Amino acid sequence: MEYMILIYSDERAWASFDEAALKAEYKKYIDYTKELMASGVLRGGSELKPSTTATTVRVRGGKVLTTDGPYAETKDQLGGYYLIDVPNLDEAVRWATKCPGSAYGSCEVRPLNPSPAPEAG
Repeated sequence: MEYMILIYSDERAWASFDEAALKAEYKKYIDYTKELMASGVLRGGSELKPSTTATTVRVRGGKVLTTDGPYAETKDQLGGYYLIDVPNLDEAVRWATKCPGSAYGSCEVRPLNPSPAPEAG
């Protein structure tokens, strides 16, 4: 089953890292990503641009409303994700526990809802 590991952290904390600290933190993610790849569970993932680049879209009464920034007003912002394919939630939680972001932010584990394949033609 596929799960998303959604990584939330305080963007201000990342912005305050000096170059050495930032390099060390990225190395943790590179090592974690290599471990996911070696295990064969990694299906995708990416770091996201800062939340200031986000656009939130809502449709109300047939009108499209867009606002700059993320929907939630919280200290922690969605900073990246991994898509993994593992047998069960316990295994997904085990991988999220190893994610570097779980040590200072939080990692949300959410199963993907399989979508029906679109019909041809």
